[in-house]
Amino acid sequence: MPARLYRPANAEKPAPGLIVFFHQGGFVGGSLDECDEFVRALTLRAGLPVLASSYTLACRQPFPAAVEDAYAVLRWVARRPNSLGWNGERLLCAGIEAGGNLAAASALMARDRGEPALAGQILIMPMLDPGLTTCSMRAMNRNPDVAGVADACAAAYRGYLPRVADRLHPYAAPLQSSRLKGLPPALILSAEEDPLCDEAEQYGARLIAAGTRTLVRRLPPLPLQDGAARCNCAREQTALEEIAAFIGALRIPGIGD
Repeated sequence: MPARLYRPANAEKPAPGLIVFFHQGGFVGGSLDECDEFVRALTLRAGLPVLASSYTLACRQPFPAAVEDAYAVLRWVARRPNSLGWNGERLLCAGIEAGGNLAAASALMARDRGEPALAGQILIMPMLDPGLTTCSMRAMNRNPDVAGVADACAAAYRGYLPRVADRLHPYAAPLQSSRLKGLPPALILSAEEDPLCDEAEQYGARLIAAGTRTLVRRLPPLPLQDGAARCNCAREQTALEEIAAFIGALRIPGIGD
């Protein structure tokens, strides 16, 4: 799987942590090129190296291929700290939209399978509910100006989860998981007027109820007709500041001091 390693300029070596990032694209598209500007900005603001990883798209193979790829990347990174320039002590997973789903699901898998240990998860406008049942999703579907966005989410899930039974699997639908204890601290960023807003915030509430240290923040409205809207919003608004503050609060030495 192609991947790109981003390092902050003049960063100490080995770095005190590393972020694994999964790109957007609704499981059926997206690429490392499309998230490049955001990941560069994330690397600089977070002060940590970031490994942006691809994964198997649904047009090649549906669930669970992508999430198994995401989990395999986390294990690979955890076992090779020296070659990636970090100290092996603080590993975080992150992602936007479909990548946010993979970050959340791979955190569940890491807990269930006993490795690797994660210091945190950063879910940016994540897709977490294949049932498309939230109020924000239904409201957008009734709005003719942005109904196509909700339709695109439905089409993405049809491609990723062609078997209806898989749409309740916790590694495909983290929002539907009944076991949310023992997960790493989470930062969840939603956006105003985004059909994914409610599922992101509901997942945050469920993590809090399960005892997971979780911070939920809502960003300004998105220009949803723009395919790069979520990456641009996360780069241009307050998302990077929220991420940097979240990482600093994890008490990673040298970060946020």
